[in-house]
Amino acid sequence: MLVSWMTTNRCNLKCAHCYQDAEEATDKELTTKEGMRLIDQIAAAGFKVMIFSGGEPLMRPDIYDLVAHAREVGLCPVFGSNGTLITPEVARRLKDAGACAMGISVDSLDPEKHDRFRGLDNAFELTRAGIEACKSVGLPFQLHTTVVDWNRDEVCAITDFAVEVGAMAHYIFFLIPVGRGKFIQETSLEVEENERLLQDIMRKSAEVPIDVKPTCAPQFTRVAKQLDVPTRFDRGCLAGLTYCIIGSEGIVRPCAYMTEEAGDVRQQPFDEIWRTSPVFERLRTRAYSGACGTCDFAEGCGGCRARAAYYHDGDIMAQDDYCAHGLGLSVEAC
Repeated sequence: MLVSWMTTNRCNLKCAHCYQDAEEATDKELTTKEGMRLIDQIAAAGFKVMIFSGGEPLMRPDIYDLVAHAREVGLCPVFGSNGTLITPEVARRLKDAGACAMGISVDSLDPEKHDRFRGLDNAFELTRAGIEACKSVGLPFQLHTTVVDWNRDEVCAITDFAVEVGAMAHYIFFLIPVGRGKFIQETSLEVEENERLLQDIMRKSAEVPIDVKPTCAPQFTRVAKQLDVPTRFDRGCLAGLTYCIIGSEGIVRPCAYMTEEAGDVRQQPFDEIWRTSPVFERLRTRAYSGACGTCDFAEGCGGCRARAAYYHDGDIMAQDDYCAHGLGLSVEAC
């Protein structure tokens, strides 16, 4: 089980797709003391992996203390970072505190395109330096890429780049139009192109020695079976089942792209929210409607619950309209 804590809304970049619309911290963000208590409750709930995300989590001055505490209570602390603030000193401090791995965003191998998407002229250069800093101290890292129409043809090349620079994995995030992502919704792939890219990704995953995982595209589990491609990932959408997120102000939600609230850690212990929230209980029924409810691949896929809610007036159990199989579309493998 894994949980993501968006430690702060503060960020040094202004990415076009940011689901949290991150830029400035708010005065309601969890304090160090509250963060420590939250970490204790996460461990008590049985979680094993804790993702420190944001905003940019490295902008929290207490981040090293929080990571050390997470490690002390038996969690594996990992990061979702833009990578631009990782100097050799930062990497060393993170490793010494107990960080297990860094997730670093690379959205294009063309520095100009990456910089434009991330909202900072030298973002690519700083990110490459962050990768080298991790390597210099032996801190494992993986690459994260958000897919839009203009970088679709680069995705598999970025996987090759991940192998080249020594990344342990490449996670590929499919755009969901929330936060600032609403303003670039037109750059999302169409359903058929979504399917073709999943085919490309899963074939590429069989060619490289690292983990390759589409995220927010749970249909990859079906595609892998249809292409007879092995993958160690046997479940698509994890929201509310083995994963959830906690916002910077303590609001718990099934995933970063869902607006449905499961609870507030300032009002109720996280481990209790995880066990008893009606939102989580409903997701755990897996009683999906529409095509997701009758699909032969529902057990492994589950459809994207965020997309279901977004496109069906908040119905988190509705069908995922971004599934070619569910819509009865025949998309030939490239």
